[in-house]
Amino acid sequence: MEVILLERIEKLGQIGDVVNVKPGHARNFLLPQRKALPATKANKEFFEKQRSQLEAQNLERKSEAEAVATKMNGTFVVMVRQAGDAGQLYGSVNARDIADALTEAGFTVNRQQIRLDVPIKAIGLHPVHVALHPEVVVEVTANVARSAEEARTQEETGQAVLSSEEQEKAAEAAEAVVAEEEALAAALDEVPVAEENVTAEAADALEEIAEEAEDQAEAEKDA
Repeated sequence: MEVILLERIEKLGQIGDVVNVKPGHARNFLLPQRKALPATKANKEFFEKQRSQLEAQNLERKSEAEAVATKMNGTFVVMVRQAGDAGQLYGSVNARDIADALTEAGFTVNRQQIRLDVPIKAIGLHPVHVALHPEVVVEVTANVARSAEEARTQEETGQAVLSSEEQEKAAEAAEAVVAEEEALAAALDEVPVAEENVTAEAADALEEIAEEAEDQAEAEKDA
């Protein structure tokens, strides 16, 4: 299906471009969001008449978005959620949640502007992109934690807060690695000793064989 783009669409084209898209994408997204028009003869003529006005409006919206971007870029939004000791959330944080948090922080955004491929399902600091305009995208951080205190710690340290159980598991894992390395070193230390023992045993056996051969030779000589 051919449509006329009314704004820049990533991976499709610029304002005024006539592009071919899947019918479902046009009906479910581009047309209802007023990001495009069906590329009929009448719509093409209408767009050409309105091109200057549409481009001027686009520039104005872009300028406004850039002004908001200077304030929003780098913003941390705290999302307090229940989670297990392993850090997995009992639920998830989605685009609507992040949009609501940004709105509470004083910005005007909707969930369609939040670029989140999959919901967030673990505590920690998660970078999220927000499209303020087709040509203006900023990055904010979703600070997902079990409490406001944990959120502050995460923002200060730049990493997720580990629970006591996680810390114990990490310590146990570290101890296991050390024990394994020590066992391996001990085994390697024993290898030369084992080789020396084998060499000594072989030498003793050869000596016995030599003595037996010598005794046999003397016996044959006496006979």
